[in-house]
Amino acid sequence: MKRVLAVCGSPEHWPAGYSLPYEQALRAAGMEPVLIAPGADLPGGIAGLVLMGGSDVNPARYGKKRRDETESSDDARDELESSLIQNALEGDLPILAICRGLQMLNVQHGGTLTQHLDTTERHRVRTADKGAPAHQVEIVAGTLLARIAGEPRTMDVNSRHHQAIDRLGNGLVISARDPRDGIIEAVERPDKRFVVGVQWHPENMSAKDERQARIFEAFAAELEERKASGGL
Repeated sequence: MKRVLAVCGSPEHWPAGYSLPYEQALRAAGMEPVLIAPGADLPGGIAGLVLMGGSDVNPARYGKKRRDETESSDDARDELESSLIQNALEGDLPILAICRGLQMLNVQHGGTLTQHLDTTERHRVRTADKGAPAHQVEIVAGTLLARIAGEPRTMDVNSRHHQAIDRLGNGLVISARDPRDGIIEAVERPDKRFVVGVQWHPENMSAKDERQARIFEAFAAELEERKASGGL
């Protein structure tokens, strides 16, 4: 099984059991998740990087003042993930970024975030079933995400975020939007082997939705194509 690295935040930002759906989805696709916390030694033999959901990225990282609606940030996690993203990009290691992970990926590429959406009620839908669809996204034809998801070019997604991409980062392309309000729902970097970010949480949907599972399967397939290096 190929080992993939993911960062757990500081305890106050990381509720017990939060990482379990990610771990389950990764293992179901044939990968071994390796979770670390800020300050821990980086393991070797890592073939890819997963950026998970979590706390709001510190707006100082993209040159903005904090709004009242912006939740507390985990600066140690921001710093570690920034370094890991840069190292993964330089080594062309596959990256799968989910929710906050997509936002962190965008910021790392020089982009900015909307700190609180005018349509938050559409995008922050919290239900007992975290895999329940909240709205649809439209996938851009010709993108890697379109090849992964197949037809139709719409997809039902869950949604529980109040922030989103504002200015797109350098080198990234948009691969999905919300058809109603135009919010960017997925990005990728076409000059790299596999850099895909989605704003929703496929880890909560993949056990019951084949198209969501394909996201993890495609990530795993890229890991098989690239032999593990000595670490990030």
